[in-house]
Order: sequence, then C-alpha cells, then structure tokens
Amino acid sequence: MSSPSRRREMDMMNLMMSDYKLEMTSDEIGEFIVEFHGPKDSPYEGGIWKVRVELPDSYPYRSPSIGFMTKIFHPNIDELSGSICVDVLNQTWSQASDLRNVFDSYLPQLLLDPNPEDPLNGDAASLLLKDKEQYEQKVREYTDRYAKPDPPADVSSDSDVSDIFSRGSSDDVDDDEVVGPADL
Repeated sequence: MSSPSRRREMDMMNLMMSDYKLEMTSDEIGEFIVEFHGPKDSPYEGGIWKVRVELPDSYPYRSPSIGFMTKIFHPNIDELSGSICVDVLNQTWSQASDLRNVFDSYLPQLLLDPNPEDPLNGDAASLLLKDKEQYEQKVREYTDRYAKPDPPADVSSDSDVSDIFSRGSSDDVDDDEVVGPADL
C-alpha cells in the first residue's frame, strides 16, 4: 500500500473516531460525505450540513476538494454548487494538515470569519458589507430552513396509528371472511 493511500485511510479513521459521521458515496476510499455541525456562538449554531469530500490521488500533498451539499449562506461558498473558494483551502493547506483539521478548525474558521472581498456568493458578500446584522439574520434563516435536523415524529399524533388502535376487532375481520385454512 502506498503512503498516500495509507494516509487517506488514517485520516478518515481519525475523523470517524472524533465523532464525525461519514457516509461513503462510492467504492473509492477518497469520496465520502461528512456531517458537519455549525460553530457555537455563531449564526450557524445548531445547523448540521452534509459536506462532500473528495481526496485526490496525491493527498495529502494536494488539498481535498470540499463542498457543502446542504444549502448555506456564506460569501465564500457558492450557493448553488456548495463549492468553497478553492484559494482559501489551498492557501492554508500543507501536507501536515489532515481531514480532522479541516473540520475542527478550517471550516469553523471559514464560517466565523467570511471574506467578502473574494466572494463566490455575491449576494452574501454584498449583504455582509452593507449590514452585518441583516447578513447574520439571513444566515440564521438558511440554517433554520436547510440545516436543522427534522424533529422526531410524534407517533401519538399520527392518525393512521391511532385509527388502528381505536378500531375494534370486529372492524378488522368480516364475519363471512375465512381466516386461516378451512377444516375439511
């Protein structure tokens, strides 16, 4: 096994062992989805985003390709494709970096300190430059709409389930209907 392959596997294992949920998207070891939680004390707090990760063959010497699959409002993240400004990741990347560093430090820092001077989302950059309070409100709206986990279903309010339990046994079986094999 070559060193880059071993490094990919070790970095993925380290990410999984640090409580990130990973979902493989193909048979290739370098393509997967990570469940990423928004940083505390930010307008992204409470949100959970699916982030696509593709590791190049030359990883860790080349940075991974990272993109948000869940919609997010941020100047340096393209709203339609979820792509992150490549220069931002490439500028900070070194072979000493690893995937856990991306999710523990890089992405939270990107969300907490957007750069409206190098935007992929012009609307987000413009709003941030004009009115930071409105920008943060829009971030919270996107977080609530697209990145909040669905609340668990309340079984007791499900009418189909309550109908089944409220029906009597005489409703379940017709008197003329044969249940089980007939005696001969």
